Amino acid sequence: MYADIIIDITHEKLDKVFQYRVPEELEGDLRTGAGVIVPFGRGNRETKGYIVGFSETCDYDAEKIKDILRTDTSSVAIEARLVALAAWMKEYYGGTMIQALKTVLPIKRTEQQKEQRILKRCISREAGEKKLEEYLHKNQKARARLMAALLDDEEVEYSLISQKLNITLTVVRALEEQGVLEIKNHKIYRNPVKEKEQKRHFITYTEEQERAIWTFENDYKKGIRKTYLLYGVTGSGKTEVYMEMIRQVVKEKRQAIVLIPEIALTYQTVMRFYRTFGERVSIMNSRLSAGERYDQMMRAKKGEIDVMIGPRSALFTPFPSLGLIVIDEEHEAAYKSEQVPRYHARETAIERASLEGASVVLGSATPSMEAFYRCELGEYTLLELKRRTAKAELPEVYTVDMREELQKGNRSILSDRLHELMEDRLKKKEQIILFLNRRGYAGFLSCRSCGYVVKCPHCDVSLAAHNNGKMVCHYCGYEETVAKKCPSCGSPHIGGFRAGTQQIEELVKKEFPQARVLRMDLDTTRSKEGHEKILSAFANEEADILVGTQMIVKGHDFPNVTLVG
Repeated sequence: MYADIIIDITHEKLDKVFQYRVPEELEGDLRTGAGVIVPFGRGNRETKGYIVGFSETCDYDAEKIKDILRTDTSSVAIEARLVALAAWMKEYYGGTMIQALKTVLPIKRTEQQKEQRILKRCISREAGEKKLEEYLHKNQKARARLMAALLDDEEVEYSLISQKLNITLTVVRALEEQGVLEIKNHKIYRNPVKEKEQKRHFITYTEEQERAIWTFENDYKKGIRKTYLLYGVTGSGKTEVYMEMIRQVVKEKRQAIVLIPEIALTYQTVMRFYRTFGERVSIMNSRLSAGERYDQMMRAKKGEIDVMIGPRSALFTPFPSLGLIVIDEEHEAAYKSEQVPRYHARETAIERASLEGASVVLGSATPSMEAFYRCELGEYTLLELKRRTAKAELPEVYTVDMREELQKGNRSILSDRLHELMEDRLKKKEQIILFLNRRGYAGFLSCRSCGYVVKCPHCDVSLAAHNNGKMVCHYCGYEETVAKKCPSCGSPHIGGFRAGTQQIEELVKKEFPQARVLRMDLDTTRSKEGHEKILSAFANEEADILVGTQMIVKGHDFPNVTLVG
């Protein structure tokens, strides 16, 4: 029997798997993900490795193959479980083991640890005052400034001393040699969650919420770990239910991962969790610096965080004792990876939960077909929230046929009904959200008579009209010449329809010059805290209208928004 082994995953480049022979005495004890000690390199240095697979055939010269020395008792269980998860992903989704490992163990490079220097006074107040007089008498101004600061506060941060009081390290060392102060170094973590003053709200749950929470808690206390589908209409209080479930898991000294489909949701979700769990909440997403990501992984490994929130990459947080994975808006396409391995976060979360002995909660107002089907088969447990909290009514929805608007002579992208309602809301000082699934100035061709849109025959997405007389599919590159007549009804009234978020923003500013307009799409949120700035400005009512792509219509809670177009 032979084992495929990767060497010490946290330091080496993950680009090679080595083969070792499994000695007879270890044959029954080894499994994928297990840590082992092997002889490595010319000097046969004892090195830690992880098993990523087994085979009965040898890929190299059998005489050169070395034996595994022993199992590694000190091996970190978290890493072993993540390696086992990578092995499952390779089998289930295809791709190579290396690609799976790079997805599951995203950080190989150790980032520089940030440290904080604290200066502490070692002498009594009286002795300090004598020293101060001595420095002033000798005209040693810098030493006197430092001594005065240490008399005000027994402990002072070095960065304050150097920046505000303009004192060099030489002066600090001189006082250290005299025994006046000591320098203490504290390791500090880069925390991407900025602390904000939060008011704690006490919530009374609806009967349906209580039933869902009770079902989960009852199972959890009995040691039953399941996958639940929380099917609740918009505004039914799914987030409150998640928080109560997480509270139960944290009480048992275990951790939780909350997956959300969009980085844009992070800010609001984090703030809601922050009110409940305080500093033990963190975030993981692609906008964080390498240092911040490294620090969050280290904090998670040491058990200093209880809840990690983020898009699908947060699923691989190395928690020592994972108890729950929540996938909010589980139907979203964003949970499917575009890179190899093309994993789906839902299936991968369920596999990780089974390796860790954790539960999974999937939440959605419009669950995916797969999730519903599995509830019917009895693989998932269905928890339903059919009513909104605080007896709120579901909104009135109007559907306007834009072909009729064209016949009435309205050539604008805003229907008369929407225009009328927007005017009404602006008068009432209420807020409006306008959503469009195209950014910038994207254009497509549509018939003014029957409403037919020219689409790609392969991808079923509308073809974009380009200035060179061609219509192009932005997915697969298919192109054809611009149609002169409608392929569906033969009408000559076929023309370009140009509307992206930028165009809507300009149109709204022209139609409603008194309104304050914000735009949120990929172009306006490129900076690290771009999402947060726009969303907090809108939440603070610094704007009347928010125009944006799909990142503005998922799970946000703006009490003053009374119209969505």
